[in-house]
Amino acid sequence: ISVVSFLYSFEDVESVDVYTAKGLLTIGHHRYLDVRTNEEFAKSHFDDALNIPYMFKTDEGRIVNPDFLPQVSSVCKKDDNLIVACNSGGRATRACVDLLNAGYEHVANMEEGYSAWVDAGFAGDKPAAELKTACKFRPKDN
Repeated sequence: ISVVSFLYSFEDVESVDVYTAKGLLTIGHHRYLDVRTNEEFAKSHFDDALNIPYMFKTDEGRIVNPDFLPQVSSVCKKDDNLIVACNSGGRATRACVDLLNAGYEHVANMEEGYSAWVDAGFAGDKPAAELKTACKFRPKDN
């Protein structure tokens, strides 16, 4: 018996807009996985968010967190419904691909990330500049 392994790519990632994400999180069937850095998360975040950085800033630039999948598996089950978000969508899309390839079944990228959450007024009444992180890093493939 041959086993065909299928690798997911960016095109396979389901995306939801910020309003759909808010609705899914409000009814409580989904968990919010924030893949921004600890510094970004500390600035502002969704109340019940899990923060597991997908990338770290280093002197050489950004690198993928080598412990991302083990850290996620320590707090999430493969059949959990996950809304994955970063600052603007790039890292979250890449994290979703890795999660799908690791066997997670219900993963969705929140389009435009936490910046869209803030812009939609879901983060409270502080000025957006205090809540958002400037996005200097946008991969060309996203």
